[in-house]
Amino acid sequence: MSEPRNILFVCVENAGRSQMAEAFFKKYAPKKFKVISAGTDPSPQLNSVVIKVMKEIGINFVDQHPKLLSNHMIEGSFKTINMGCMDKESCPSLFANDVLDWNISDPKTKSIEAVRKIRDQIKTEVMNLINSLEHEN
Repeated sequence: MSEPRNILFVCVENAGRSQMAEAFFKKYAPKKFKVISAGTDPSPQLNSVVIKVMKEIGINFVDQHPKLLSNHMIEGSFKTINMGCMDKESCPSLFANDVLDWNISDPKTKSIEAVRKIRDQIKTEVMNLINSLEHEN
């Protein structure tokens, strides 16, 4: 069996969007992929509303925490997905080549209803990504 391919989800704080994407990818993707998320300026903790909306659908973030994006992560990734940037100076897409940008709204300061919509959008994007990866050679 070959080495798993690394999938990297990035955003600035790694407190919401990229964490949700990582969780969905872990739940639905084949085991031939290894997934991680990280940020260029990680928050001290996950967004509490994100934790709540993910728990609503049975995904618990109890062991998750924001991680700092490293060159090792970037260099080792088969695919890097940028969740979207509001802060252009620390945008992860500045540091990686061949980045897929989803341009998803930041859940920070959003209502729970808005975060649910973001969650569902991320799930759709992740499922589309998994489908496209399964059809690649």
